[in-house]
Amino acid sequence: MNERGKSDGCVVPAKPTNNTAAAGAELVEERRPAKGNTDGETRPGRRAGIGVSRDLDRVREVAVRDKQVRFTALMHHITVDRLRWAYWEISPKAAPGTDGVTWGAYGQNLEANLADLHQRVHRGSFRATPSRRVYIPKADGRLRPLGIAALEDKIVQRAVVEVMNAVFEADFRNFSYGFRPRRGPHDALDALAVGIERKKVNWVLDADIRDFFTNVDRDWLMKFLRHRIADERLLRLVGKWLAAGVVEEGVWSEGEGTPQGASISPLLANVYLHHVLDLWVDWWRRHHARGEVIIVRFADDFICGFQHRADAQRFLVYLRQRMAKFGLELHPDKTRLIEFGRFAARNRAGRGLGKPETFDFLGFTHICGTTRNGWFTLKRVTIAKRMRTALVRIRDELKRRMHQPIPGLGRWLASVVRGHMAYYAVPGNAQAVGAFRKQVTRHWLKTLRRRSQRTTITWARMNRLQIRWLPKVRIMHPYPNVRFDAKTQDRSPVR
Repeated sequence: MNERGKSDGCVVPAKPTNNTAAAGAELVEERRPAKGNTDGETRPGRRAGIGVSRDLDRVREVAVRDKQVRFTALMHHITVDRLRWAYWEISPKAAPGTDGVTWGAYGQNLEANLADLHQRVHRGSFRATPSRRVYIPKADGRLRPLGIAALEDKIVQRAVVEVMNAVFEADFRNFSYGFRPRRGPHDALDALAVGIERKKVNWVLDADIRDFFTNVDRDWLMKFLRHRIADERLLRLVGKWLAAGVVEEGVWSEGEGTPQGASISPLLANVYLHHVLDLWVDWWRRHHARGEVIIVRFADDFICGFQHRADAQRFLVYLRQRMAKFGLELHPDKTRLIEFGRFAARNRAGRGLGKPETFDFLGFTHICGTTRNGWFTLKRVTIAKRMRTALVRIRDELKRRMHQPIPGLGRWLASVVRGHMAYYAVPGNAQAVGAFRKQVTRHWLKTLRRRSQRTTITWARMNRLQIRWLPKVRIMHPYPNVRFDAKTQDRSPVR
């Protein structure tokens, strides 16, 4: 970032050739972020009141201006107002931690509780509570461990993240999208689509870091934090959360890495990968790549695109070595180098091979497609395994709600379909979204037919119900290049 509220370059940067003789023909045009739309000051929570984050403006200005400065006094930004904002940002339905304190119970005497919490944090007597270990199913059938923090830990962590974001947002690269202010998965998907369609991408590295959150080296993490933070009180607070451990079935264990599910874990993960991956990728493509290289990262998932296969193969070798140095490992079965891009289908056909392979990223399968005029287009469809998993959950929930009135079931299913469309209804994916809606209707019909042996629900009546309650399929997102250009060009057409 060059000054407050502005970004430090294009969102999907690509490296020009190292061949200086041909540099004039291959220079990459970079567009700057839109003014007024996407990079204003951090907005406070909806119930926080005016000016909760304005006291951090000076921190942001210094962090942007001086990339080498280390901040020695940040704890005074953890105020009662910021703790109050953090409390209101927590969902009232959030599961309690090991202490059993719920959001509602804590709020019955909120001001006194926050004042006491503020004093304990600044006295250094605040003690991090071990997280409660739970497991949620993953798309591949395995279980993902999550750590549910105690309510006071959630409050303080959110406040600390707000303060630390003011420092580290000035350093993070623009191709990093995960869990950052004013950035979301669709921004990453748009950047990837534009990079593949506009840059010279012929090979794609689909990388997966094995068990990233549990393999984060805490010593390296604290060193990375100290690059910018010299406030020992704040660093000790982060260390308390890392050392708090987890409780599973009443048994405490130290745990490893950062507890996935904690409010502070995404920021710590971004700091770790910023130093391990992002800075290194920027350096590698400037000094070693012979062609264009793009990268889009969302948390611990990232996709790299290369112009030349030799670059991609050398990059993968060096990447494995880089990861091993910091205690990380690329998953051997999920990390793939595939031929993918505008000319992949033509090049493979010339060698007598089949269609280009596909890759999955952020819930979508990416496919090399063509328009009606024969031009290349990046097609994105819902990952089939994700859709099947979602439909199984809907079927099980319908069995539990079987005897609820039809209007109640209709309202609930309408919210499910709307939520699905809000994420997956991108251009080119209408057929998959329509299939999801149709399968939801089928599960609803089976559930209604099971309610009674004497009443038969016909398809004619079912069609009237689904028309009455379920929203129609429609595309909810613009084309990737439209939204990407609106957010990155000097004058935004949506202002």
